[in-house]
Amino acid sequence: MRPEPPDEPPTIVLAGPTASGKSALALELARRCDGVIVNADSMQVYRELRIVTARPSPEEEARAPHRLYGILPAAGPCSAARWLGLARAEIAAARAAGKLPIVVGGTGLYLRVLQQGIADIPDVPPGIRDGLALRLAEEGLPALHARLAAVDPASAARIRPTDRQRVLRALEVWDATGRPLSTWQAEGAAGASVAPIAWIWLDPPRADMHARAATRFRAMIAAGALEEVRAFRALGLDPALPAMKALGVPELIRHLAGDMPLEAAIEQAVAATRQYIKRQTTWFRHQLPPGHLRVEQFSESFDLRILPFIRRFGLTA
Repeated sequence: MRPEPPDEPPTIVLAGPTASGKSALALELARRCDGVIVNADSMQVYRELRIVTARPSPEEEARAPHRLYGILPAAGPCSAARWLGLARAEIAAARAAGKLPIVVGGTGLYLRVLQQGIADIPDVPPGIRDGLALRLAEEGLPALHARLAAVDPASAARIRPTDRQRVLRALEVWDATGRPLSTWQAEGAAGASVAPIAWIWLDPPRADMHARAATRFRAMIAAGALEEVRAFRALGLDPALPAMKALGVPELIRHLAGDMPLEAAIEQAVAATRQYIKRQTTWFRHQLPPGHLRVEQFSESFDLRILPFIRRFGLTA
């Protein structure tokens, strides 16, 4: 039996690891279905890093409406809650204009909160944040992670001891509310998720993604990625900021600092990308909801199963 069409058109989520061909597929889907492409890549939101984060080019952006690309300064981290608010607004605007929202990205946390919402945690007073920053300077990150393990063992178990931003965030929530971050997150989400969602998972062979990632990074270097990172480094930003950890950025910064030859930096950046692809693939394999469409073909051509899949959700493409 065919499912009943929903009361409103779905949001399409095109998910997949880096170098899986999401951007090209999104452009073709937007062209065929009169869509608006909404970014769900946590690094592509930052305006200073177009080349090294593989943001769509100006020519690609001219072929279809693109939203949430390069909209924020790297000096301020973009939380999942902030992204969710921005994404929901863009999805609503696309629907109001009679267009199909197409959310594209590989940041698992962003995609999860789009589906599930996010815990309604009260704002943290600045004094608490400042106090933790002082304790970090005096005691070091290992001591703060040990404290987190004492007050919120569930969060400490899933947050790496070297992840300064997330350790501090979990401790901020504890100090501000007296309740563990893991408890807030387990209690459910604030607000309904964007529904319905039609999930398309682009999952080409791992070896193909590895080869494409290597070719793409060398193309980035040829296109000016080193100069882009040189200008980015000159901003003197906090090394703990998320954008400072974008794929390729730490390696190119080390090269610019004279710590390694360019070829070694390229090889290390490509190796880091391969590890990231592995982590992303594992996440999608275990976290995507039932009923998603898995597309294995590694190609920029349009998979013929996609339009029938979308039509099942009540669209005419």
